[in-house]
Amino acid sequence: MISDQERREYYRAFSHKNAAYEGVFYAGIKTTGIFCRPTCPARKAKLDNCEFFKSAQEALLAGYRQCKRCQPLSHPGEASELIKRLVDAVEAEPDKRWKDADFRALSVDASTVRRQFKKRFGMTFVAYARARRMGLALQNIRNGSSVIEAQLDVGYESDSGFRDAFSRIMGAAPSAGTHRALKAEWLDTPLGPMIAMCDDAALYLLEFVDRRGLEREIERLRKSQSAAIVPGRTAITDTLDAELKDYFSGTLSTFTIPLADIGSAFQKSVWAELKRIPYGTTWSYTDLAQSLGRPTAARAVAAANGRNQIAIVIPCHRVVNMDGQLGGYSGGIARKKWLIEHEARHA
Repeated sequence: MISDQERREYYRAFSHKNAAYEGVFYAGIKTTGIFCRPTCPARKAKLDNCEFFKSAQEALLAGYRQCKRCQPLSHPGEASELIKRLVDAVEAEPDKRWKDADFRALSVDASTVRRQFKKRFGMTFVAYARARRMGLALQNIRNGSSVIEAQLDVGYESDSGFRDAFSRIMGAAPSAGTHRALKAEWLDTPLGPMIAMCDDAALYLLEFVDRRGLEREIERLRKSQSAAIVPGRTAITDTLDAELKDYFSGTLSTFTIPLADIGSAFQKSVWAELKRIPYGTTWSYTDLAQSLGRPTAARAVAAANGRNQIAIVIPCHRVVNMDGQLGGYSGGIARKKWLIEHEARHA
């Protein structure tokens, strides 16, 4: 049941196309009989002509059909078929250097490709394909190839051009034995797209892509790990993707994905304790501090909680204020509320 307070809150989010509410509610438009996601670009109806639902199923059962513009039955921000098709093409030929003629051969418009990739990944398709080529070059160098062999393998005839392009993407010039890579992949979830960064052994970062300060967080990770960030996925990414799907469907309460062991000793102790909070329950920051044997360290615990960069898997969303108020959450309070209610329903 939607309260009057929630109704006003949801209408404000709907009016401002607030992406932090994706998956939290759906808006039914009485005058048209359609229902929309919070970020629908269509002109907004008046509050009296809107009703709100916690799930798409509720909207459908109320007799609404999905909006053709925002397609609320798909994941928010889900990659279009064009993006999926071109990402598959890059994976099939990662060393290919794309030209306008290649897009024409696929019957797609180069400007449309550029615009959709910029919106999805924050980079153009050409930049995406170049980063993928550089990731392949990095892998070849790590596997023992000389820099010149890696350069030729990815199609650069100019040594200086290769080194300049490599440095722009990787943050350092190529040299044998000095680089490692973290693979970055966008994962679609009911609450909006997330970015996951993994190597072949562990998960290093999982955040909603609209998190404030995400770019700085990624840069800190790159520097602390002396690693390049390149597009792609590993077996760890595949496992994470599958476990997130099960979590959001309500069939998984404990993640098994291996996590990278980074952070200070105190931060790691807090993050380990977060994983001990039972699914479907919440603790206060004081509860968490007492569980660590540091009853006066609630503020330090809260700070460490805020530095967690593996959302959901390390469940910092399960920590609330002493008075029961939700407190802060990097993914947004609406998402935190949704996650707590989701786990309570399925506990």
